[in-house]
Amino acid sequence: MYIVTLITSPAAPSLSREVVEALRNAWGGGDAQWLAVGEAAEFVIEKAPENAPQVWDDLQTQGIDMVIQPSKGRRKKMLLADMDSTMIQQECIDELAAEAGVGERVAEITAKAMNGELDFEGAIDERVGLLKDLPEEIIDHVLKTRIDYMPGGKTLVQTMKANGGYAALVSGGFTAFTAKVASELGFDENRANTLDVADGKLTGRVVRPILGREAKLEALDEITATLKISRDDVLAVGDGMNDLLMLANAGTGVALHGKPALQAECDVRVNHGDLTALLYIQGYSKSEFA
Repeated sequence: MYIVTLITSPAAPSLSREVVEALRNAWGGGDAQWLAVGEAAEFVIEKAPENAPQVWDDLQTQGIDMVIQPSKGRRKKMLLADMDSTMIQQECIDELAAEAGVGERVAEITAKAMNGELDFEGAIDERVGLLKDLPEEIIDHVLKTRIDYMPGGKTLVQTMKANGGYAALVSGGFTAFTAKVASELGFDENRANTLDVADGKLTGRVVRPILGREAKLEALDEITATLKISRDDVLAVGDGMNDLLMLANAGTGVALHGKPALQAECDVRVNHGDLTALLYIQGYSKSEFA
């Protein structure tokens, strides 16, 4: 059996009963269950329909995300999340670069790296090199003035933890940012790259080893081994190509507002919902949110 979940933006909920019932009837589904009125609903079908890609495209034009997944084991025991443009709305390195006056150049490199057009390690070295001699205090300034959390993030983390889950933040960004974000949202642990600092200034180097796509997969395996759970027990979320291995090997890998190259590789895509969409696809109703 499969579950079809339909989700819209909680900021502008637009999921009508007519849309849900029309699709349920077309696919011979079971009774629709509303997880949040106007925002998220689900129903059971016996098999994944062949016209699902076309239906996905049609629903996207209406601001509706659709996820089809096996019903068994969809509620997960662990959340593994990227940070930049996933748990926060910005790319932290781009915000540091804007303060340094090299924002446009660094943002261009970031965009190419996240879409898989550049080697991640080389791209991070090039970008951090442009930050050389920035005062270390700039990090706190950026955290206070330029970083916004992605809507629904704290609810996602806290709801999964309230139901016995574990939450890990694994980022190709920097520990100076992940430590703060992890603390604010309630993650159990965080892993990221470390900016080299000397005499109170950034040296323009990243401490080795660099955490990229392979390291995110390693984190998935190391943490699940420690918790004595399997990859299938993990819900992973990210937006860029450096997240692909992590998403592809987790039980459920979600491309959240993902770059085009990543979306092309992922079965589960959320473009209109916020991070609470990851609770809906696990079958949580809004009344269950922490």
